[in-house]
Formats: sequence, structure tokens, C-alpha cells
Amino acid sequence: MSSVIPFLPLMLGAIAALFLRGWTRNIIMLAAPVVGGLNLMGLEHGVFWSMEFMGYALEPVRIDKLSMMFGYLFHIASLIAVIYALHVKDTVQHVAGLAYAASAVGAVFAGDLLTLFIFWELLALTSVFLVWARRTDRAYSSGVRYLIFQVLSGVLLLAGLLIFAQVNGSLLFNEIGLEHEGIAEVGAWLIFLAFGIKCAFPFMHNWLTDSYPEATPTGTIFLASFTTKVAVYCFARGFAGEEILVWIGITMACFPIFFAVIENDLRRVLAYSLINQIGFMIVGIGIGTALALNGAVAHAFNDVIFKGLLMMTMGAVLHMTGKINGSELGGLYKSMPKTTILCIVGAASISAFPLFSGFVSKSMIMSAAVAEGYDVVWLLLLFAAAGVFHHAGIKIPYFAFFAHDSGIRTTEPPRNMLIAMTIAAVLCVVIGTFPAQTVYALLPWEADYHPYDLTHVLTQLQLLFFSALAFVWLNLRNLYPPELPSTNLDVDWFYRKLIPTFVKRIASAVYATYGQFENAIIAVIKRIIQHSYDTEQDQPKGYFARLWPIETMVVWVAVLLSGYLVVYYI
Repeated sequence: MSSVIPFLPLMLGAIAALFLRGWTRNIIMLAAPVVGGLNLMGLEHGVFWSMEFMGYALEPVRIDKLSMMFGYLFHIASLIAVIYALHVKDTVQHVAGLAYAASAVGAVFAGDLLTLFIFWELLALTSVFLVWARRTDRAYSSGVRYLIFQVLSGVLLLAGLLIFAQVNGSLLFNEIGLEHEGIAEVGAWLIFLAFGIKCAFPFMHNWLTDSYPEATPTGTIFLASFTTKVAVYCFARGFAGEEILVWIGITMACFPIFFAVIENDLRRVLAYSLINQIGFMIVGIGIGTALALNGAVAHAFNDVIFKGLLMMTMGAVLHMTGKINGSELGGLYKSMPKTTILCIVGAASISAFPLFSGFVSKSMIMSAAVAEGYDVVWLLLLFAAAGVFHHAGIKIPYFAFFAHDSGIRTTEPPRNMLIAMTIAAVLCVVIGTFPAQTVYALLPWEADYHPYDLTHVLTQLQLLFFSALAFVWLNLRNLYPPELPSTNLDVDWFYRKLIPTFVKRIASAVYATYGQFENAIIAVIKRIIQHSYDTEQDQPKGYFARLWPIETMVVWVAVLLSGYLVVYYI
């Protein structure tokens, strides 16, 4: 095979970025995803570089339509992110970004669980530097919490794969499922939870909303593209058709809406929106039909691009103004008109407007839900679709670029940032307009689907129209939650409020008990001292408290030494 290992071009680009500077580094960084993408085109489906390790067969590189689709996606995403970050002179961000992308590519091409684990951990170690690279106290603390969750996910994956290797005698990464008996079931659930943490399942999602908004403007683009999508790929590979995923996914699609609507930090709004969109993908994987699975991976493909576009526009706003809270922004369309238009394209795409990329993938999942009799799920997905239009399709562009005029006057971001955003915007329109020739051509499963029929188009337009009408009415009536300087807590309330309060009370009780015990011991010691002291004579009482002559003490020393010698020789 003439081609090279899929992740190698990106990893070599990261190593080169560590030592090179200036325009030479920029050229190498741009070339890495381009060469990597061209390398993928030369790969044939199959298993390569197979080997044996401790009696287990390993497949470090396995190529099929599913892994190939994510491989193309990650190279496109890394190219856009590199272009967006060209103005940055920070070596840490460049090296971490490309190494992070290389780890994601290595993970989706891993044919065995051990190789997957290695890249799983590399994803955590490389990505955390994109959070720390902002070099603030909040970013450092958030990065530590992020790393704790990521390492926990890796520990669970390692424990699960060891159990699976012991029970099945194989480490190959194929369909895992949850239908097992005995210790194998424990291993399957450990792997399931490991994937779930990286996928930001409910109650395990806070690492995402905590860390992504604290990363650098350019680092967030990388973060939004890889970690969660690797987890989506792993669920599609290992747990397709597990019904529990349907209900987990619908929960993910719905609950972030309520937090995103009241959130002031616009990048945190997009972080909640990211969980919302992953929910759609998890629902499709849980349904498990060819149409649903195609919809899930197609939506993952599209989400990286349109969510990346929205993250890039908000990163541009942060870069140019130093502000990202909706309460501090507004009126930026006057000085950033190009960024405003690009943001609206991203908003239309994530809201699934016809002729935009979100429409051709989100409708696949919803159609699959109806076809399989998940009527309640379909209704909840409709609610989630309306909600994402509110918080991402309307709120983001409205409060950043329109709403009240904040008085901020700036300029458009650097040219490389505009180029990256334009590429993403063009892809959103091209994919939405010509799905059969673009993303549908890469789909792993055979399924015949035509998004532009009258029913789908009218249903989506009605949903979007009435959602927009609701936003306008609520806004005019002053009922829509205003953008207020605030900090909103969800699951992190447990470790920010409940646990510290609980620990403080326990610590106070322990400290008080220790103080009482210490005082009691001191009182006893004082009584003993007082009892052994003659206050009238002002000297200690008792036989051993007498004042002895020196010769008597010498005799006692001689007696003790003699006794020691006798005991020693006996």
C-alpha cells in the first residue's frame, strides 16, 4: 500500500509547527490537512498494519466507509481551523491543534480497542492545552476540570477493554452492544460510559460547557470539531440500535435549550447548542436503521461545519472587541457586516432552513423516528428543533450584531479568519443545495432518501416561521429572558455549591469534635500535674521527684548498664 498511516500527515505537521516559525510554519500547517486528505483518497478499504500484541490481534488502521467519512470530515475541519488560526503566533496552540486533529483521525481509523484507547488519551492530553493557552486563572481551573473528566473516560475505557479482552479473547473494535451476561456486561457498560462522557451525556456534560467557552478563540474551533464527534463515531460503530440511546439522545436534545436561552456568554450558548445537536445524532444511532444511522453521521458531518462557523464568528467578535457576553454586545453589524452575514448563514444552517446543510441531515433522523414508530420522540425532536432556532438561530446573531447598540465600533477580523468563515459558509450552502453530490455520497449505509419533498419543506418552514413569531412576540412583550451579567449553574451546582457546603459542615463538625477532645486531654494532663505537685513546698511530690545526690544517680546508671549487658549476652 503506497499511502501512509492516516493520522501521520497531521502529526508530522504538529511536530514541524513546534520547530518552525513564520511563513514556513504556516505553509506546513496548511499542507498537513491537505496532504492528509489527499492521502485518504488513495486508501483502499480493509485492514492494514495488523500485528499481534500479548496474544491479541491488533488492527491499528481499519478503513471502511464509516471511518472514511469521519476521516474526510476531520481533515476539512482541521484545514478550516488552521486557516482561521494563521494570525496567531502562539506555538502551543498550533502544535496542540494539529496534534489534537491527528489524534481524532487516529481514533476513527482504529480497528481495535487498545489502539482506540491510545488515541482516546491523546485526544485528552492535546486538547487541554487549547484551554490552558488562554492563560487566565479561569482557563487553568476549567482545563483541570476538563482533564479530570477526560482521564476518567479513558480509565473506564481501559477497564472495559481489559474485561472484554479477557472474556472474548479479542480486542477488535466491532459491534459491542449491551446484551451480555456476567462480567462481559460490566465491561460493555464501562465502555458505554466512557463513550458517554466524551459525548457529553446528561449529568456528564458539564466539562463541555465549562471548558469550551474558556478556550482561546481559535482553540474553540478545534475543540468543537473533534472530541464529541469521535464519541459519536464510536457509538455508531459499537452501540448502533441500542434503544437506551434514543432516550438519552432526546434528553440531550431538549434540556440544553432551557440553559442556552438564559445564558449570557454567547460561546457558552453555542456549547449548550453543541450538546443539543449531539442529541439528534445519538437518537439516530439509537434507532439504528440505515436511514437513522446515515442521518446521524451526516448530521455529525454538517454540525462540525456549521457549528464551527458559528464558533468562528463568535471568536471573531471576541478577538475584535474583547467581549462575548450578549449584555455587552449589539450593533456590531455596522462595523462587522461580513461577519454578520457569515453568522446568519451558520444560524440558518443549524436551524435547518431548506437549502442549508442542517436541513438535509436533521430531517433524516426525524423521518427515521416516524418510520420506526417513535411518535413521542418525533414530537420532542420538533420541540428541540424549534429550541435550537431560538437560542442559536436567532439569539446568537440578534444579541451579538443587532439588538441594542452597545456603541462598540471596530473592524472586520483578520483576513485569514474571514477566509475560514467563508469556506465554512460556502460548504453549508453547497451541502444543503446539493446533498446527493456531497455528504450523501459519503454515507456508509445504503438508504434512499430525498429531503426536498413537499412534506419536509413545508413542515420545517412552518416550524421555523412560528418559532420566529414566538421570539418576536416574547421580545416585544419583554417576556424573553434578557441578557444579564450572571453565572448560570446546571450540574456543576453539585460540585460548586452542594458538595463544598456539605464538606464545610463535615469539616466544621470534625474540627469542633477535635477541639473538644483536645481540651479534654489538656484538662486531664493538667489535673495529673496538679495532683503530683506540692503547692505548699513548691516542688513535685513522690519518690521519684526527690532531689538525689550525684553518686546515687551514678550507681543507678551502672546498674542499668549492667542489666543491659546481662540481657544482651543472654
